[in-house]
Amino acid sequence: MMIGNLELIDFIRAKIASTGPVSFRWFMEQALYHPEYGYYASGRAVIGKQGDFFTSVSVGSLFGKLLALQFLEMWEQMGRPDPFTLVEQGAHNGDFAADLLSAIQGTDCFNALRYRIVEPLSHLEAHQKLKLKAFPQVVWHRSLEELEPFTGVHFSNELIDAMPVDRVRFTQGSWYEQYVEVNSETSGNNPEIPDLPPSLPGFKWIDRPISSDVLAQKTTTLPPLENYRTEVNLAIHDWIDLVATKLVRGYLLTLDYGYPHDLYYSPERANGTLACYTNHQRHDNPFEAVGYADLTAHVDFTSLAERAELNGFEIAGFTDQHHFMVGLGSRFFTDSDRSQTPEQQKSLRAFQTLMHPNFMGLAFKALALRKGLNATPLLGFAFAADPRTALGLE
Repeated sequence: MMIGNLELIDFIRAKIASTGPVSFRWFMEQALYHPEYGYYASGRAVIGKQGDFFTSVSVGSLFGKLLALQFLEMWEQMGRPDPFTLVEQGAHNGDFAADLLSAIQGTDCFNALRYRIVEPLSHLEAHQKLKLKAFPQVVWHRSLEELEPFTGVHFSNELIDAMPVDRVRFTQGSWYEQYVEVNSETSGNNPEIPDLPPSLPGFKWIDRPISSDVLAQKTTTLPPLENYRTEVNLAIHDWIDLVATKLVRGYLLTLDYGYPHDLYYSPERANGTLACYTNHQRHDNPFEAVGYADLTAHVDFTSLAERAELNGFEIAGFTDQHHFMVGLGSRFFTDSDRSQTPEQQKSLRAFQTLMHPNFMGLAFKALALRKGLNATPLLGFAFAADPRTALGLE
């Protein structure tokens, strides 16, 4: 019996009974990160073929090898600092770190490298330590706040999409914040959770006045169309504000699925981007399989870039993963790779997956920010358009 899920549902219902409807941001935070029952915190999140979703790291070690080229170039452009600190946030089970460290082992950069993993979840830290026991330069921190100011690179892959978001809706001439209320009507068992009692009430949306001036201000840039629903990620601002206090000089590189602001909030995208994943099946009802499904929303890269600029960052590059992979692959693959040994065939298949327009190539974007550095082109953005234009900042 899936006790964890039932206890999480009961915890949320008790909160609503005590305080009234809760913001979706709070609901999403509990569904993902409740310390005992949340999807990530409980250890139920599984990535890969046997899990709920794929990431670029799931494709194999090639992703780490390609990113190694980008980090080596960044280190060179920074003047080969020693120490050179690479901070990874969202490392999951440590596969990316292992692939990257193996790829640069034996280089001068490897000798200068201090690898820091920000990991608040103890069970993931345990997996990472087991995976990375051969690399003593890896040190763990429970939060960004614990980090000392550093020179180097902050890296994340599919981190921002898992930040809890606010949900808003336009109706009858005004914007409202969508809260979560207990739904007294039941519709039988959830097929994803066959042991969920049919009498246990679920949840439903309810419109309430917008709770903050910051969120209200954000809605002024959204399409005022009847029943238009979407998400706003305010946590992203606090996150980049904090990273800026830690990164003294260097780069931030983040990869995730998302859009520039105008495409994210286009009139055609009237239901937003909120999605749920279970066993590689996508649906858009966050009230199904609470605690057993990944909840995610796309990234508004324009909002992130604007906030970063306010914190002293400059935009070093922005493009889709297809072009980012082509830029790195142009140096990684040589004519000899076309000899088609089994290992080379495996790498080429992985490369095609990472850059394929219908899989990860167009949905995922790469954003690079620099701080305290000259404007020097980066390999991964060799085939990218002007980043400020692409982000709609010109």
